[in-house]
Order: sequence, then C-alpha cells, then structure tokens
Amino acid sequence: MSPYHWEPLNHLQVGRYGETFVKLELTRLGFDVYTSEVDDHGIDFVIRLDAKHYLDIQVKTVRGYNYIFARKSVFPDSPNLYMAIVILLENKPPSLYLIPRTRWNQPDDIFVTRDYIEGTTAPEFGINLSAKNIEFLKAYAADLVAIGWSDSTT
Repeated sequence: MSPYHWEPLNHLQVGRYGETFVKLELTRLGFDVYTSEVDDHGIDFVIRLDAKHYLDIQVKTVRGYNYIFARKSVFPDSPNLYMAIVILLENKPPSLYLIPRTRWNQPDDIFVTRDYIEGTTAPEFGINLSAKNIEFLKAYAADLVAIGWSDSTT
C-alpha cells in the first residue's frame, strides 16, 4: 500500500496534515516558523526570513484538484501575506505552492476574486485548480519561492 493514501483522512485531519507539512517544509528550507495558539486572523503561522523580515502564512489543503478560497476579510492585501497550498493526490507525495496575496491583484481564470453581490456568501479570493491548469502553479513551487525569499534578505 502507498504511504500516500489520503482518502481515509477526514476534513480536519487533512487540514492538520497540510499545516504540519508546510511548517516542516519551511523549516527544512531554513526558515524559523512561529505558530499562534489561535487562528482568528486568517494566519496559521509566521515565518522569519531574517532579523528584519517576516511573512504571514495561511495554509489551504485540498485532496485532488478542487476550488480553494480565502475570505477577503481575513486575507488582506499585503506583500507579507502568502497562501500555502498543499495538494494531496492519491498515491503521490504532497505538492506545496507558496502564492503571494498580491497575486490576486490581477485576477484571471485561475486566480479569481468573487464579491457575491447578493450577499449570501462572503467575498473571497480563490484558485481554480485542475489537472489542466496545474502547470500555471509551477512558478509558485515552494522550493523556487523560498529561494527568492532567501535572496531578497541578503
């Protein structure tokens, strides 16, 4: 049996796994990770790049290719805010992407912004994930983005 059997996990386990995975990966890449006891501002944890620079991280984990979103009220426009996306595909290791909040300042077919004029749903920023458009996320692969973070603080 594959060690990457995600189907038995419930929604909370998937989320917890994703958060832990992101923390471990960012630690592996050389960053200090600081968690808060309460996630009441849409930030799952903070990473320190160096003594003067930090980033706020919001983690979203999904099984398969699905729509992912963050409410606009807890995902404000900030150059220090990132969405860490963990994609769990059956029988494959997790994929991690780090996307700056500012990416949604120029929405397109993949990175969408929805205001829901009727007011039945809170406004949100989303990502339309599919096997077809996953290629567009390659620029946000964690290893590549983290190299840029390291370079920008030296």
